[in-house]
Amino acid sequence: MPSRHRVGIVRFPGTNCDLDTWDAISLIPELEPVWISHKDRQGEDLAALVLPGGFSYGDYLRTGIIAARAPVMEMVGSFADRGRPVLGICNGFQILAEAGILPGTLLPNGGRTFLCQEESLVLENCRTPFTNLFLPGTPVTLPIAHQEGRYFIDPDQLQEIEKRGQILLRYLKNPNGSEREIAGVTNRSGNVVGLMPHPERRVRTLFGRPDGLLFFRSLALHLERQNSRAVQPIP
Repeated sequence: MPSRHRVGIVRFPGTNCDLDTWDAISLIPELEPVWISHKDRQGEDLAALVLPGGFSYGDYLRTGIIAARAPVMEMVGSFADRGRPVLGICNGFQILAEAGILPGTLLPNGGRTFLCQEESLVLENCRTPFTNLFLPGTPVTLPIAHQEGRYFIDPDQLQEIEKRGQILLRYLKNPNGSEREIAGVTNRSGNVVGLMPHPERRVRTLFGRPDGLLFFRSLALHLERQNSRAVQPIP
C-alpha cells in the first residue's frame, strides 16, 4: 500500500475542533492525520498543516493574537513561504490573519452575538490545494460557529485581493457583516487558505450533503499530483 501523506493538525490550548478535523482527514485514504503541539517547531515529514477551530488561549486580548505568537507558528510560516498547503478553519483563520500569513483581520460579528448556524456559500477560487475539486460558482452549505468572524480589510487591500483572485468563497446572505460577503481568503500564492465555515463538520451524509469532504479530497488530489510530478523521470 502506498504511504499516506501526513497532515499535521495543530493544537493550541483551547482548540476544540481538533477531533472533528482528525475524523475528516481520516476519511481520505491518501491522508494520515498527526497531532502537532503549539510548542513544536519542526515538521519536515509533513505534507500539509491544518489549524482547526476553537478558542485558542481563551480568546484573551484578541481572538488568535496569542496563538499567532506560539512557537509552532515558525513552522506554519515556513510551510507557507515554501508553498506547502496550510488550512486555517475558523479560529485557525483568525490565527493566520493575526500572524500576517493571510490578509485582513476578523472582527466581532456585526450583531455582537455568537453565531452557530448553517450558511449557504459560493466557491470562487478553485485553484487552491483545498478547492481544486470544485468548479467556480459551486454552491455549498456549511455551518459557522463564531463570535468574531466579520472579515475586514482596508479598501486598497480589498481591491488588491479581489484583483488577484484571493477571495476563496462568499456568503450568499451575509450573517456577520463581512466585507463583500467574504467568508474565506488565500495568500498571494494560493497555498494558504483560511475560512470561517467548518468543512470538517460536513463530511458525512448523516448531517446532510457532505460538502465539506471535498475540501479534504482536494488536498489529497493536490498532494498526489505533486508526488507524481516529483517522481517523473527526466527525459
